[in-house]
Amino acid sequence: MQEVIRGLFRGAKRGVMTSKQGRNFYKGNRTGSMGRHTKHGGYVIDANKVRTFVVPSLAGCELKPYVSHSSDKFKVDPPTATDFSTQNIFNQE
Repeated sequence: MQEVIRGLFRGAKRGVMTSKQGRNFYKGNRTGSMGRHTKHGGYVIDANKVRTFVVPSLAGCELKPYVSHSSDKFKVDPPTATDFSTQNIFNQE
């Protein structure tokens, strides 16, 4: 019984393990593999597993990627209870 109590006081950690903890444990970061290991110690990348990002064509887009620091500032007032009652959000039939 004393060994169990001694083990608890030594710091039996039951918290969430991060990727930086543990000496012989690789937690990873949930990205998955992009290939496989070979028996000779190499690594073969599978083209079907490589992440590719599809970007739409922005040829006719009038939006700008950033907001200028010199743009006008505006403030939107938070909605009140009367705004919700006039829009009939909760009384949809």
